[in-house]
Amino acid sequence: MYLAIKKVQAIEDYKLIITFENQEERILDMVPYLAIGKFTELKEKSLFNSVKVHFDSIEWANHMDLDPEFIYQKSKKYKKFLK
Repeated sequence: MYLAIKKVQAIEDYKLIITFENQEERILDMVPYLAIGKFTELKEKSLFNSVKVHFDSIEWANHMDLDPEFIYQKSKKYKKFLK
């Protein structure tokens, strides 16, 4: 069983900060995938930044999406550091 995604935020260097339903925040580096098939379209910053939560996962304006299990497996724990 997978964890649903509740929030996504595109940040610099083609990374995504993702919040799952258990409140865990993780970061996914999309750079390794930007050379694969239709994902090359996401090199366009405005398209990359169009990412949003769609049902239990994420989707971009070009209708590309990623499976929440894949996202969880490929992402790393993320901590916000307060200054």
